[in-house]
Amino acid sequence: MVPRSSSPRRGSEFVGTLCELDITNVAHGGVFVARHDGRVIFVADTLPGERVLARITDASQKSFWRADTVEVLKASPDRQEHIWSAASVTRDPAQRAGGAEFGHIKLPVQRELKAFVLEDSLARMAKIERRVQVEALEGDDESRGTGWRTRVRLHVDSDGNVGPYAARSHNIIAVEDLPLAAARIAELAPLGQRIPGIDFIDLVGPSGDSARAIAGNIDTGKNKKRPAAEPVTEMVGKRAFKVDVRGFWQVHRHAAATLSEAVSSVIDEALFDPRAANHDLYGGVGLFAAAIGDRFGSTTRMTSVESDEMATEYALDNLAEWVGARAVTARVDRYLESVRRDLNAIEKARFEAATIVLDPPRAGAGKEVVNSLAELSPAQLVYVACDPVALSRDVALLAEQGYELQELRAFDLFPNTHHVEAVARFVRS
Repeated sequence: MVPRSSSPRRGSEFVGTLCELDITNVAHGGVFVARHDGRVIFVADTLPGERVLARITDASQKSFWRADTVEVLKASPDRQEHIWSAASVTRDPAQRAGGAEFGHIKLPVQRELKAFVLEDSLARMAKIERRVQVEALEGDDESRGTGWRTRVRLHVDSDGNVGPYAARSHNIIAVEDLPLAAARIAELAPLGQRIPGIDFIDLVGPSGDSARAIAGNIDTGKNKKRPAAEPVTEMVGKRAFKVDVRGFWQVHRHAAATLSEAVSSVIDEALFDPRAANHDLYGGVGLFAAAIGDRFGSTTRMTSVESDEMATEYALDNLAEWVGARAVTARVDRYLESVRRDLNAIEKARFEAATIVLDPPRAGAGKEVVNSLAELSPAQLVYVACDPVALSRDVALLAEQGYELQELRAFDLFPNTHHVEAVARFVRS
């Protein structure tokens, strides 16, 4: 019988100790909240209402520790058999596959938990009380949230063994299946094989092109070589987009169409001026710029700004039919700074009439970009966010600069994970 701890010790000597914990809430990052002797413990692989036996994995912080569930003592009625047996709580935590950390929770409850995290982040960081409904994507309820990933990276260890990382580590583990992956790429996965001499295998299933498996090595040298362009076709409705096979594209099979519709529809037509200095920041290959062009016409003025040179080249092709469209290779912060520095009266007026879409990385836009946008004073901002905490920080920064959150939608683009996507619109208050 494994002993239960009755009183937590301080420091690293507590790591490895087992505790019985009552789970009370969900936290950002796919973990759950328990308290033991006044200390917060973030616990993986459980959910609110459960009592679990957990092993402490990190006691380095004074205010909180981390733990893995090793046994469910009292299960929640919202628990289900994990959609991926390789990630189940029945496995040793070190051997649980990562990437499906909500797979033991019924789908509707997953969405409720994601909504709570977004609502809680807005309340704590932006002082905004707002109810959020996380919207499902087509087909996910019927499939239990499986089969949606069109891009998967598998890793290869020094012995050539192929597999995903274990949860919360960079240890590569063996698995027999990839239930989140679309069938057409899952069947290409060389699971159970040994392939020495490479670091990873990318499985890519473009909606308008053939699926493929691409082997590669991580280039850690100072003079990294840009790989040769290899375009593939992605379809969004009837529109085709060229994107590099190694480039960024939304991984859920319906994500690009869902977000395009959300971005386009959330724009207030009364505030939209097709002649203004409209922008798509962090624009990638031009997905949202195209959505705006489709809604407001081929002469709409729209500039896509993207730091990746190859993506910008694809954006130029993807936006070629819009007379007023252009694509610029630049870091968004530096681009906005240069615009602010060289702004004349005519361009200032065009920016003040503009609609600006931004889809920043997971860390968010940040203070420098928000301040630059506020100085340009566009009529409305449409913000696509993949992290609720980063979004909430930026909502607070925008509020300080006089921009009010008008609309907010959330989407379950990553079923059976903790991730949630949001589209928000801001106007000058």
